[in-house]
Amino acid sequence: MRRQIRFDFRQHSGGTGGGPFIHNLLPVLVAKWLILTAAVMLAAYIIEDIHVSGFLSAFFAAAAIGVLNLFFRPVLLVLTLPINIMTLGLFTFVINALMLKIASGIIPGFSVAGFWSTVFGAIVISVVSWALNSLLADARRPGSGPGPGPGRNPRRDSEHIDLERKGDRWE
Repeated sequence: MRRQIRFDFRQHSGGTGGGPFIHNLLPVLVAKWLILTAAVMLAAYIIEDIHVSGFLSAFFAAAAIGVLNLFFRPVLLVLTLPINIMTLGLFTFVINALMLKIASGIIPGFSVAGFWSTVFGAIVISVVSWALNSLLADARRPGSGPGPGPGRNPRRDSEHIDLERKGDRWE
């Protein structure tokens, strides 16, 4: 006798396929992609030798940088670990510059000329992405925002413990 086991995603994800993981991941992924796109456009605005022909070029450049960072950056970080330790992590900017230069070679309408422009562009993109992603992380953190909000216990969400005397004991 043969048994078939089936798993229905709809019962775990509110009626649609893909599960709750996909529904939570997709908006974050799109937001981070748009943040990286904004960082690329800002770097092109600030640095003279970085050229972006339009929003779509920056959008696809951000996608290329994201994919390169996903697959090649960890390998490069491990391979260059000794020099990265010797430079106290500053060599990471050179690795980011390499990812930026590779993306400029792949994406039409996005170009980076010169070594120092590439390094400074990588620094601008890294700083802007870090700042905007930290704002995104703060916005996604439960209980962030003004006021206690629904379902929040302000006494539990704070950084310290509030004790109140109730009769002969502290709670």
